Amino acid sequence: MSASSVVIVSDDPNFARTLTARWQSERHVPEIALVTSSVWHPASASNYDLVIVGPVPNGDPAPILAAVSGSPRTAAIFFAEQERNIPALHAEHPHLLIVPRQDGWAGTLILVSIEALRRVEAVRRAQRAEGLALASQGQATLGRYMLEMRPGVNDALTSVLGNADFLLLEPGQAPGESREQIQTIHEMALRLNEIMQRFSSLATEMRVGEMESQDETETAFHRLVTP
Repeated sequence: MSASSVVIVSDDPNFARTLTARWQSERHVPEIALVTSSVWHPASASNYDLVIVGPVPNGDPAPILAAVSGSPRTAAIFFAEQERNIPALHAEHPHLLIVPRQDGWAGTLILVSIEALRRVEAVRRAQRAEGLALASQGQATLGRYMLEMRPGVNDALTSVLGNADFLLLEPGQAPGESREQIQTIHEMALRLNEIMQRFSSLATEMRVGEMESQDETETAFHRLVTP
């Protein structure tokens, strides 16, 4: 798993310095970027796993919070210096995590940040698993389609091979140049037939494997439930 990325947006250098130093004592330290509200760009929110918004006395935190709220794949934490503002912030930004200024705020903020990063990683794992499941489902659908079409393909190949054999066995049926082309058709049809035979063998092996796996699972389950 790649390192998580965190950006701390604050105009208070002591806040950023304290938080960064506190994070260094943790087992896993993310990649941390420090920016002030004057250089923060709303579009950059999606570039990070977590955005921590600290004190911004030189600017307005509202645009920053609006930007992170509009980036659903990015977690966001706001460090609230005034607890009376928390209910309004929760109402306006339901997904925003808010940590008030209290004794031990740095430790609390780190714990909340670690949990937020875990949630981000869990969501991404779920999305990757869903993508793999969709890809597997598509491959399974293609496999079923090929199994359904196999008899028709085999019939068509049998017809092509039969007609090619007939033309090749009767010299008078085609001139020399045409015979070379018919020979090529015959060879390609044989190659396709070989591929279809391999596919049939693979399908049989897969069915046998699935049956054996099912039998093993049922046997293991029986052993577990049998006293």
